Amino acid sequence: MKEDILEQLVDEYLQHKGYFTTHNVKFKPSKKHPDYNSRQDSVHSDIDVLAFHPKLEGPEHVLIVNCKSWQGGLNPQSKITEFENNKIVSGREAWRGFRELLKPKWSEAFVDKIYDVTGSKEFMHVTAVTVLKGERAIWENYEPFQKALNNNPVKIITLNDMLDELYPIINQTPAASTVGRFLQVTKASGWLDK
Repeated sequence: MKEDILEQLVDEYLQHKGYFTTHNVKFKPSKKHPDYNSRQDSVHSDIDVLAFHPKLEGPEHVLIVNCKSWQGGLNPQSKITEFENNKIVSGREAWRGFRELLKPKWSEAFVDKIYDVTGSKEFMHVTAVTVLKGERAIWENYEPFQKALNNNPVKIITLNDMLDELYPIINQTPAASTVGRFLQVTKASGWLDK
């Protein structure tokens, strides 16, 4: 089965920016963690897209992307309110979709996995969304996220952000990916120029 279309677009976007990417990097809490619960923690979570740029320094050289292709988009304040009030969303606790940002045993496993794969303790956590319905800063500056990620930065990127950057640079040389090729034929059709 193909990855989520948003994951594919993130992958294409990051490769155009010079990143090497990999998908679905699995992690889970250590059995040695004092809060480990085999009933709750034995199933892996995963990093949707892990990207490494060999020519960049600082947190931007490693991007860890969590893709949320929700058609309704992300409202940072509403989602944070769900976390803070332990709301059940779509049949499960809201924090479960962002466990690496909210639960220490998962955060530690997440940071350890990034280090194991990249050799870096510096990275940027990116939440990729279809559409943003609210203020980025509410999400990007949320203190529990900062604490969970050892003060590494958090960023939101939207589908529009990616398309705005990718679309102008897509040329007629056949793209190597389905998403790139789709953007090429869309551009060639003139549909967006109407």
